[in-house]
Amino acid sequence: MTGLPERDERFVSNTWLVARREFSERVKSRIFFASTVFLAALAILVALMPALIRLADRGSTTTIAIVAADDDLAQRTMATMAGILGQPSASGERPQFTFERSEPGEDVARAVSDGSYDGALIVDRRESGGLEFRFLTGEAIGADRAQLVQVGALAVAILEYTFENRGSSATPFVPPQVDIAAIAGPSAGGQPIAASEYAGRRIVGVVFVILIFITLVIYGMWVAAGVVAEKSSRVMELLISAATPAQLVLGKVIGIGLAGLVQYLAVLVPALLALILEDRIATALLGPGGTVGVSLGILTPALLLAYAGFWVLGFILYSLIYAAAGSLVSRAEDLQVIALPLSIIAIGGYIQAVMALTGGINPLLRLASYVPFWSPFIMLTRLTVSGAEPWEVALSFALLVLTIAVVGIIAVRVYAAGVLLYGQRPGLRAITAAIIRPPA
Repeated sequence: MTGLPERDERFVSNTWLVARREFSERVKSRIFFASTVFLAALAILVALMPALIRLADRGSTTTIAIVAADDDLAQRTMATMAGILGQPSASGERPQFTFERSEPGEDVARAVSDGSYDGALIVDRRESGGLEFRFLTGEAIGADRAQLVQVGALAVAILEYTFENRGSSATPFVPPQVDIAAIAGPSAGGQPIAASEYAGRRIVGVVFVILIFITLVIYGMWVAAGVVAEKSSRVMELLISAATPAQLVLGKVIGIGLAGLVQYLAVLVPALLALILEDRIATALLGPGGTVGVSLGILTPALLLAYAGFWVLGFILYSLIYAAAGSLVSRAEDLQVIALPLSIIAIGGYIQAVMALTGGINPLLRLASYVPFWSPFIMLTRLTVSGAEPWEVALSFALLVLTIAVVGIIAVRVYAAGVLLYGQRPGLRAITAAIIRPPA
């Protein structure tokens, strides 16, 4: 009826039966519901972290470097800014701002990216005599404090106009333009980019990397735990007589993958909504001017498609490995021992992705983004933070698919060796023989 050969039709039918069983068992369990609520809450918390950090940071002091070629202009700017913004509040709290003169020849952009200053106000005099400002902001400066610095810059321009013209109105006053740019991380050389875009890239990258790491490890353990549970309850004897090892492995990966997708959407949608509503929530918490200033223009269809692709392929790769690992043990206690090295592999990719988010992309991280076991984390980070060439993304996907094909063959053979040697622990010789020569 389907047009497929009888053997292929039976393969698809058996695989789907196993997948449907795995999906139903996972979705109907209390653990599935509890873990979904926990992960959704965690994702929302991570998405709202900038607003929460801003709320906790309201009593901190921001250090601004003043940069000007004219030393007298720099001193007057510091005095004006300190007089307007550097005074402690009536309650005796620390001042919101302190101002320091930048040293001559200092690379102020790199100093901001390294954290020596929270920001830098660069003052230049136009040919007409008026002032123009460029404000370089680090990670600790939000939209509210950036607006205060703009107010201070306007006051500097007015007082400087008065000082230069000595009461004469021959030259009309022109309000200065304050250009604001965020500074990228130190490994990127301290290059300025749009502040809202920089914040958006970092936040989206953090949410994506945390979600993909947690779910790959959790769903991989689901696969392994399912295999161990079947072996310990003697269900494997029935399953292995009704379906082949390949059908069982693929069915488990598909069924648990669909259950994971249901949970994933239940986690991802609230996180994206929290990102979209973050400025409104920040305004409610911090009052007017308390917006985080995050741009979500980074959430393009291409990025979301790449994210979905890395998640699906990463899940298949890790699930195949966890299924093979689960077939080698017959007790749940032994699973933790054999699963630990697999988790360490994922943790390695996660740590490198965090390094890329906080310190930029160096050559070692660029190379690691092609490694199939790590590319779902690191290449995804590159796409969100600094971008990657289309050929790099295509190469990463190609290597991942090729690795899945190789690992899939090995996993099915190891799985077959593990379940056929039911009741005994397969030794290294039996596992190696199964990989080289599949069981009959």
